[in-house]
Amino acid sequence: MTSMDIHEILEYLPHRYPFLLIDRVLEVVPGERIKALKNVSMNEPFFPGHYPHHPVMPGVLIVEAMAQACAMLGLLSLGQKDDGKHVYYFAGIDGARFKRPVRPGDQLLFEIEQLRLVRGLGKFKAVARVDGAVVAEAELLCVLRPVEAGA
Repeated sequence: MTSMDIHEILEYLPHRYPFLLIDRVLEVVPGERIKALKNVSMNEPFFPGHYPHHPVMPGVLIVEAMAQACAMLGLLSLGQKDDGKHVYYFAGIDGARFKRPVRPGDQLLFEIEQLRLVRGLGKFKAVARVDGAVVAEAELLCVLRPVEAGA
């Protein structure tokens, strides 16, 4: 599988608007790496409040988008689509660094490397770039768990 459109992404991730932060998968090698895109539009729901006269994408949402790309890679590596019975949770973050702001009109490219995946627990190296320049990076942990009844 070399690329995925939004319809294919929706088969794997349970996220929906306004919290689905991956628009396209450009390249994926299950068990190894993924490249994914987020087109940052002025129409994003967070820009009116962050900040009205100088819109900047919140760093926590950049990390969330990286985590969603990690989840895509982990799920593809496990052969696990969104079945409504399991969720690939964001479980941890190490070494997060933010290098420059992300603004409307930017296109975020996420480059994720799978470092380890054992019993549904994955560790990933994540880098986010805009126009080739690193804007954020971190090591992320994600884990596949059953959805608890009543949750």
